[in-house]
Amino acid sequence: MKLLIHDGRVIDPATGRDERADVAIADGHIAAIGRAADFDAERRIDARGCIVMPGLVDLAVRLREPGREHEGMLRSELRAAAAGGVTSLVCPPDTDPPLDEPGLVEMLKFRARRQSSCRLFPLGALTRGLGGDALTEMAHLSEAGCVGFSQADHPLRDTSLLMRALQYAATFGYTVWLRPQDAWLSGGVAASGAVATRLGLAGVPVAAETVALHTIVELARATGARVHLCRLSSAAGVELVRRAKAEGLPLSADVNVHSLHLTDVDIGYFNADMRLNPPLRQQADRAALRRALADGTIDALVSDHSPVADDAKNLPFAEAEPGASAVELLLSLALKWGRDDGVDLPRTLARVTSDPARVLGASLGALGVGRLVEGAVADLCVFDPDATWSVTREVLVSQGKHTPFDFTVTGTALPGRVRATVLAGGVSYQAAAV
Repeated sequence: MKLLIHDGRVIDPATGRDERADVAIADGHIAAIGRAADFDAERRIDARGCIVMPGLVDLAVRLREPGREHEGMLRSELRAAAAGGVTSLVCPPDTDPPLDEPGLVEMLKFRARRQSSCRLFPLGALTRGLGGDALTEMAHLSEAGCVGFSQADHPLRDTSLLMRALQYAATFGYTVWLRPQDAWLSGGVAASGAVATRLGLAGVPVAAETVALHTIVELARATGARVHLCRLSSAAGVELVRRAKAEGLPLSADVNVHSLHLTDVDIGYFNADMRLNPPLRQQADRAALRRALADGTIDALVSDHSPVADDAKNLPFAEAEPGASAVELLLSLALKWGRDDGVDLPRTLARVTSDPARVLGASLGALGVGRLVEGAVADLCVFDPDATWSVTREVLVSQGKHTPFDFTVTGTALPGRVRATVLAGGVSYQAAAV
């Protein structure tokens, strides 16, 4: 199909392009960027007043299928991603069963392709069953399509096993994705501090993150393995990553939208929608995370989309399942951060497009994901920067309806509204107003 997106402001953070132009798409790729009056399009999208950008790349999206379909189906969550302008996503391996066998990975990728909503890049389990006892066959999982290896939120207590995993990964050029959390210090439900104490909630100290980070950095230094640090949450953790990067260690890092915008004070009177993992920390931590995302110490902003069913969320705070639906909010919350902190639009958009694509690196092959250049795959997002929208259960496409940004609680509308999402030249989402 030949598609023409016309009269939009075209922004490609990877190349610095920022101009009013048309984007002509043919055979699933970008044929031309500029004035395309003579392009014989079968379908047109009017992008006047809108921004045309590469499709978002989200490095942390739980799809809940297989195993937890009551919280999210592959179809619903991939459609939610498309509604949020996301065209590529990484899913952790903590499905049920975990992604520790090539057959499971191949099945998941096949079923995702049939949906034609979003590109899926799975992480393979670092250990069998995520049990932390024995390494998986990383080579076979890589051949099946895994872009890296992770324990998700399952801690790895055996440091010698982690070192062997990093040595193996370094030998074959794999990336290990690690959530820095000490197994013995991370058993609480809220960040340690005055709020947790006042509410009588078991606390998770900053040391749970920094102790794990020290270990990871030392092992990365010893092995030379490439490590991606998932969902930093503290100012102290940011400083450790900043020093490690200055040393030249092959590390990258991300932060989720919740830690970027919220603090432990937002728990209020035991609002279970604020039960998240990592837990919300103090204002100084949030400020450090926002600065680190702006200066590039943190490479990417992620949704950490983890849909939760009503029966698991509508419980006392300490008993509620951590998680929230967020993939549809990623673009809006990135825009809100950029506007609040005075970060220019191209740099803001880079943190959800070209920068996370760079984290994936060679796993993307020659697709050109995260870039808007002639010849690249036609994965695009068209959004209205001046529109606002109110996040409610009724408008969320995700099967999970719980989010800390629910308008009925916050009373705050979010900026930016996706008007169309294009995947491989086909329109995977289009708002009624387009």
